[in-house]
Amino acid sequence: MLLVLCGSVPAAGLIVSGTPGAAVAILLVFVLLAGVNSPLIFPRSTGVLVAQRRAAVDGRPVVFWRPGCTYCMRLRIRLGRSARQMHWVNIWRDPDAAAAVRATNNGNETVPTVIVAGRPHTNPDPAWVREQLSRST
Repeated sequence: MLLVLCGSVPAAGLIVSGTPGAAVAILLVFVLLAGVNSPLIFPRSTGVLVAQRRAAVDGRPVVFWRPGCTYCMRLRIRLGRSARQMHWVNIWRDPDAAAAVRATNNGNETVPTVIVAGRPHTNPDPAWVREQLSRST
């Protein structure tokens, strides 16, 4: 919401100055930024330790992601409602999660990295992840 409000200020100024096309473009950029960072798109993130503990109990996959990652967004959108059943960990908010991803991906913070049954899979096909999720529930 804050990003949309911040985009509204320069957009309003552009409308007043007589350039409504530029105002729409600016507002659209801020709306897209808000969408990418919205908790409505990505389920609430947990820490890596909490996610691993929960995954050990319920057998559901752990997804390491970061805001702005198009592959993470593709995975989330293609999973639909079933994405909420997985444990999502934002590597930018949890240094231990970022370290775990680097250890898995030869020093790179490549996301999404999905842990299924203790085995990491880097940028897996969303259909495969959905299949793994249905096996765990």
